[in-house]
Amino acid sequence: MACTSCSTSDGGAPKGCKNNGTCGTDSCNKLTVFDWLSNMSLPNGDAPFDCVEVRFKNGRKEFYRNTEKLTLSMGDIVATVASPGHDIGIVTLTGELVKIQMKKKGVNHLSNDVPKIYRKASQKDIDIWSVARDKEEQMKVRARELAIAQKLEMKISDIEFQGDGSKATFYYTANDRIDFRALIKDFAKEFSTRIEMKQVGFRQEAARLGGIGSCGRELCCSTWLTDFRSVNTSAARYQQLSLNPQKLAGQCGKLKCCLNYELDTYMDALKDFPDFETRLVTEKGDAICQKQDIFKGLMWFAYTNNFANWHVLKIDQVKEILAENKLKNKVSSLEDFAIEIVVEVEKNFNNAMGQESLTRFDQPKAKKKSTKKRKTVGENAIVANNTKTVNNKITSNNKSPQNNRPAPAENKPAEPRKPIIITKNVDKK
Repeated sequence: MACTSCSTSDGGAPKGCKNNGTCGTDSCNKLTVFDWLSNMSLPNGDAPFDCVEVRFKNGRKEFYRNTEKLTLSMGDIVATVASPGHDIGIVTLTGELVKIQMKKKGVNHLSNDVPKIYRKASQKDIDIWSVARDKEEQMKVRARELAIAQKLEMKISDIEFQGDGSKATFYYTANDRIDFRALIKDFAKEFSTRIEMKQVGFRQEAARLGGIGSCGRELCCSTWLTDFRSVNTSAARYQQLSLNPQKLAGQCGKLKCCLNYELDTYMDALKDFPDFETRLVTEKGDAICQKQDIFKGLMWFAYTNNFANWHVLKIDQVKEILAENKLKNKVSSLEDFAIEIVVEVEKNFNNAMGQESLTRFDQPKAKKKSTKKRKTVGENAIVANNTKTVNNKITSNNKSPQNNRPAPAENKPAEPRKPIIITKNVDKK
């Protein structure tokens, strides 16, 4: 998805980036931060912040200290500390905004535990990194086969090689705890490298891999959402959504995070509504709420002995009936308070230009040729089907097959049928 997440070109610039990776926005990557302080100079005597943000595969970001005082800008490829060896990453943020990001992530910028940057990556480092990245997809397929062979209920979602190619991290998801000690031995024997297993949640897996949601946009977890709050089915109930798992579940298989976006607004609107379990007492019987319309402020009630007929009441009318019930008074019926909903006429599309047909640009289908073959008797054959001769004239007659013969004229004897004479020219030798 991001141009800089792929292997780099020969000159060290990310493939597809026309600004050599220093566009200043880094908008082609996931979970990016716009550096709005990049064009502002520091006050006299102030040194730039010595920590930078470095991005690795699939949006994984870490903070590193620039102890060598290198001149780094957004898009530079650097070699960082790793255990063991070194790793290769891309600088995504520099300056004072890094201090704000570290505070947001809970990282102390004054601590000595912040790892450091070795140097800017050389061409040899980039080549080794590119070769290691090319192996990941084939290794993932083989690793899944080995996990299935051992009948482990786990899914290996991604593999990330270290920049120097000395270690591979396997990311997997599982519902329960997995004993993969035997699996690691198979991996080490198969791939001949150092193996590290790391379990991630289903939402974290979707955030790493990315994708397109049902709304048509990129997944929120892979673009801007960083904290994954728990989502319950009560959020769908408050918003009066149908509890359909296929519609409410995201690509991670869990409930969509966007169910929490408008939940607070719905909760504020429901404060003016009576409780959904409200029971109205009338002389006709008790009535129970069946449906609510938060936007129009309406509630539908039905008698307990007749759930087929629903009556629409406004919130004020429901509160008025509840006030009477608190005084131990019964109202006559719901019909006295019910309102009629006028159905608005839908505005149909007006065919002003005559272009509503979806097939107007399709090529017309070719007409089928008739498969009936005409029968010929000879060179001068006379077709007598459906015709009759009257007064030496030929007229059409398609009434019935019985009238195919020529009928005699009235009060006249029938003319004898003339024989057909066929002549051929024969060359005389």
